[in-house]
Amino acid sequence: MREQDIQNAIRAAVEHDGHVVFRINTGKVLTKDDRWFMTGVPNGHPDLYGFRKTDNQVFYIEVKTATGRPRKDQIFFHQALSNRGVIHGIARSSEDALKIINEGLVGYGFDE
Repeated sequence: MREQDIQNAIRAAVEHDGHVVFRINTGKVLTKDDRWFMTGVPNGHPDLYGFRKTDNQVFYIEVKTATGRPRKDQIFFHQALSNRGVIHGIARSSEDALKIINEGLVGYGFDE
């Protein structure tokens, strides 16, 4: 399964469970006047973020395939979130994402 397919399934499951979730578009785009436009989030920012239905606590989800591994910049971002006790983790499925969110896990999947 492609990462994009996993991400779409996660978004649907998280919304169905009553949470608010947003997709982050990252990267750079060449504009019509030949300038590069970089998105506004820092390198390593997770793919999804949102708010839990129970307490409006923020969460971040990094989506990976079954064999995908976090990059160095993603690990750096994870460490910053962990240091602040922010709910976040790597989700390889909808079940992973819901576990991270509903159980309030910090850093799930980064120690594999």
